[in-house]
Amino acid sequence: MIKTIVLFITVISMCINFIACDSNNTVNLVGVQHEFNEKKILPLYEKEPWTPGPKHGDALVGNLKYKQGFAHFDYVNPNAPVGGTLVLSSQLSFDSFNPVTIKGTTPDGIDLLFETLMTSSLDEPASMYGLIAETIEYPMDKSRVTFVIRKEAKWHDGKPITVDDVIYSFNVQRKNMPLTAQYYKDVQEVKKTADRQVTFFLKPGSNPELPHILGQLTVIPKHYFEKRNTNDIFLEPPLGSGQYTIKEFDLGRSITYERNPDYWGWDLAVNKGMYNFQTIQYKVYLDPEVMFQAFKAGEFDFRDENTASKWATEYNSLQFTDGSFKRELIADDSPVGMQALAFNIRRDLFTNAKVREGFSYLFDFEFTNKQIFYNMYKRTKSFYENSVFASYLGGLPGDDELKYLNPFKNQIPPEVFTKVYEPPKTDGSGNIRQNMKTALAFFNEAGWEIKDGKLVDKNGNQMKFEILIYDQGAARILESFIENLKKAGIDAGYRQIDYTHWISQVQKFDYDMISFLFGQSFSPGNEQRYYWGSSEADVNGSRNFIGIKNPVVDSLIESVISAPNFQELKAATRALDRVLLWNHYVIPEWHINYYRIAYKNKFGQPDTSGIPLFVVQYNYVCILTWWEDPEKTKQ
Repeated sequence: MIKTIVLFITVISMCINFIACDSNNTVNLVGVQHEFNEKKILPLYEKEPWTPGPKHGDALVGNLKYKQGFAHFDYVNPNAPVGGTLVLSSQLSFDSFNPVTIKGTTPDGIDLLFETLMTSSLDEPASMYGLIAETIEYPMDKSRVTFVIRKEAKWHDGKPITVDDVIYSFNVQRKNMPLTAQYYKDVQEVKKTADRQVTFFLKPGSNPELPHILGQLTVIPKHYFEKRNTNDIFLEPPLGSGQYTIKEFDLGRSITYERNPDYWGWDLAVNKGMYNFQTIQYKVYLDPEVMFQAFKAGEFDFRDENTASKWATEYNSLQFTDGSFKRELIADDSPVGMQALAFNIRRDLFTNAKVREGFSYLFDFEFTNKQIFYNMYKRTKSFYENSVFASYLGGLPGDDELKYLNPFKNQIPPEVFTKVYEPPKTDGSGNIRQNMKTALAFFNEAGWEIKDGKLVDKNGNQMKFEILIYDQGAARILESFIENLKKAGIDAGYRQIDYTHWISQVQKFDYDMISFLFGQSFSPGNEQRYYWGSSEADVNGSRNFIGIKNPVVDSLIESVISAPNFQELKAATRALDRVLLWNHYVIPEWHINYYRIAYKNKFGQPDTSGIPLFVVQYNYVCILTWWEDPEKTKQ
């Protein structure tokens, strides 16, 4: 399932529970650990029988929570006051406002200008409701999908949003954006089938997710973009249809969006109680440490903390004890995917699976977790971690998975059938003598040997590579790994560049190794092609960062995408998980199952107690549903 197309596809949050704080608002837990409960998640996949006819929404997982004619989402305050300013941070030094090309970098928040045919709810794992589109309709075989455009939907210049705009948007994005083109590859034709009705004709039986995915199409105005080169960057504030417009910007440094009082959709149920800030500003900080200090100095309002040591030791200054700032731990039982050190197997060094496996024995998670992370993290051991699709939950593959695996028995690692994957472990002391021996044995098997303290090939060339990073904090985390690599005779190190350049290098696959979060959802599907598919390995801008070209993986991806029901989806995904793991394409890192958030004590928040929330990034909750509390701002 595709959500918003961004470089980091961040995990979706399922269960939100606030952790107790003391009277000074200091969190009295450094970390929280929850065991994944498959029985708790499985009911989400129960689905009512399909019925024909146009509908106000669509559920990819389970059933729609909100019935036709609902007034507003349960997680909002429909009477929230409007006004004030929300200031957020960004690491993107933007140079373009064109959202339909991979050239250049658009600023955070650009999606506030543009809308999709349908919009997701935050308290369902994968449901969406009509936004630009009034209804969605498709037959049982999903051979086509039809959307009816709302007659009241308008661009900011007052012109109506038309079927021609939708068709134009689809064609431009399929042409300019590799990720979008991959998602739309099974669309055979798109036509205007009535005055406000557009129909996409699909390749039958190949892609059950596609009607839902097409509901997430970003619509752009044809009469504006056809006068411009849609595959080039531009810095003219673009025409949109969304809740905000661009008020002002300082190129690469900040951008401010202003709430549009004339927005056409304020009365829609999907917008009630949302987008309550008069202005939303993003300030750009290229250095993560500068960003953190700026937050503590009050330069922006909200922070989703991703550094364990900072959370444990650097949120103890006056503003966090006098009540001017708040911080909270928010439990998260959602799919977290795979954060890992990813090999670029386009590099000759990493083409051998034995070499890749050897590296995994030199990565000491237990020591790093103890010394740097205050034991906050769990080791990740599945590409679908914290979900029902994690292969380790099923033990060894059963008949349901063997149906997918047996045809390739001679093409995949034998461990797929005989072992449940577990990353190498240590005792946490920092002494990895046994793991070092195992690693060197793998290297030796691949033709490398120690000579004069260096690990060299048959020509005497020392093994050498670097890890590309953008955050100085990552350097500290990598210290023990790099030290172990050097003890093994490997010339290893890291190279730090700023985030914008890091994205550029990654999009061109110009690196040896990176740390990356391969996020997953409640319904794995088309994005798997883009992560692991051979067709994407040489496409700049794709997410096949590893460079996988494996026909078995390709076949299993198609089985995932075309799975006719949940049981088949689970079996095919677990089979794919096993093959990816045992090919040692990555060194699994870690995950947490909670958010760490801190923010200025100036906000009003809706009462969401007892309501599970499903969010892509937690600051979306802040943008969408919070408001500036006039009483708190007076204090």
